[in-house]
Amino acid sequence: MRVFVAVTPPPEVRRVALAAAREAARELGGGIRWTKQENIHLTLKFLGEVFEESLEGICGALRRACSAHAPFDARLKGLGAFPSPRRARVIWAGVDRGSEETTSLAASVEAALEPLGFRREGRPYMPHATLGRARGRSVGVDLSKTDVLDSPLFRVASAELTKSTLTPGGSVYEIVEAFALNGEEGDYSR
Repeated sequence: MRVFVAVTPPPEVRRVALAAAREAARELGGGIRWTKQENIHLTLKFLGEVFEESLEGICGALRRACSAHAPFDARLKGLGAFPSPRRARVIWAGVDRGSEETTSLAASVEAALEPLGFRREGRPYMPHATLGRARGRSVGVDLSKTDVLDSPLFRVASAELTKSTLTPGGSVYEIVEAFALNGEEGDYSR
């Protein structure tokens, strides 16, 4: 099964983020394939294909990693594009409040999974939520009004191991297990 570890903002935050991105990129028309609102998330670590037999070890490692972190508040703010707005392949929402905590949580997840054979990422982690992808070739987007997105604050109290099934209608996500953040307030530096 294909899995990843993520934080999922509440429905209202996802709705606001997607609406802001669509508004900012409306001149592109059909040039962007938008992420389904229910699929918007902050990826902490993509694991790829795993055997079902390995889930027990993965879940144990994630449980330990997440339990060392305290719940925190986060907010999606601003829009960006990878690799750049002039050659956008991905349009994303950034994280302003909670960015340090999300980055620390992602580092803990990565460190916990490395002994199980999951390689560390080669580039620095940047917390973001993918909102859309270019159809075919990259597109140029005017993100000069990136302030159009300033989501409500939301509480991050867990991370999820999520199964992704690819279908002709797009990816379908199913939470395999959620892992509570149980650390003391301010405890996100592990």
